[in-house]
Amino acid sequence: METKTETNANANLNPQEKKPSVLLVVIVIILAIATVVLGYKYYTESQALTATSEEKAILEDVKSDLEKQLRDMIVEYDSLKTNNDSINDLLIQEQEKITRLLRMQASDAEKIRKYQAELETLRQVMRSYIVQIDSLNTRNKILVAENTQIRQQINRVEQTNVELSKEREELSSKVEIASVIKAKDIIPQPLNKKRKETDRISRMQNLMVCFTLRENPIASAGKKTVYMRVVRPDGLVVTTSPDNLFEAGEDTIIYTESRTVDYLNQDVEMCIYVDNNGDFIEGTYNVFLYLEGVEIGTGSFILTGR
Repeated sequence: METKTETNANANLNPQEKKPSVLLVVIVIILAIATVVLGYKYYTESQALTATSEEKAILEDVKSDLEKQLRDMIVEYDSLKTNNDSINDLLIQEQEKITRLLRMQASDAEKIRKYQAELETLRQVMRSYIVQIDSLNTRNKILVAENTQIRQQINRVEQTNVELSKEREELSSKVEIASVIKAKDIIPQPLNKKRKETDRISRMQNLMVCFTLRENPIASAGKKTVYMRVVRPDGLVVTTSPDNLFEAGEDTIIYTESRTVDYLNQDVEMCIYVDNNGDFIEGTYNVFLYLEGVEIGTGSFILTGR
């Protein structure tokens, strides 16, 4: 009897002991589910965080590359500068745009795309300038070639003009020389009172110098004045007046006596006289004849004191 009773008592206690076990299982299941959910959430967030970091790194790399390209463009713009101030001003403006773009803080994809669009616009502008500058350079080369050719032509013309001028001067000089009226048959004769030649100073009444102006068809016809200089042995010029001056080249010189004749491009015989006023001394005299500032002939004579 006692054994049966104990058995029944144990049977009545089992339901109470099972309830805590079921609850524990449920709690464990809930904890497991929560652990799985939290683990998945952590995993997804971790993946998202990793993806964001990688995206930022990629964007930063893209930004760095774009910045490098922009800096390279600034250098390229420097190389495009020319002697044209207008073009240079435009290039400087584009460089300033690039500098402002480099200051932009591009931290997300949208700004990076804007960065790339601005860069492409700048590249197109640069290509346009390159085309313009190439065109200008080509045109400048053509102009330089044309200017060089024109300068060579001008130099040839100037050289030709110099040669022609030289030829004209030479021809003019030849004509001038050819147009000089020369004197020939110059005969100085000291004369006495009887109009006879003498070499004695004491008997000389005057000096007669006769000569012929030669025929010259090139020379101009008309009134011609011949100036005569009688130079004493001591180098002084015998003269009738201190005002007897004439131009010979660039010099103004004194003369002894002069005479004017009508020249008709034919031989003209003439004589010039000088009175003995006491200026004659013993020795050899030289006579020089001038016409139009040019010496046309010379002669000489001797006077003695006997």
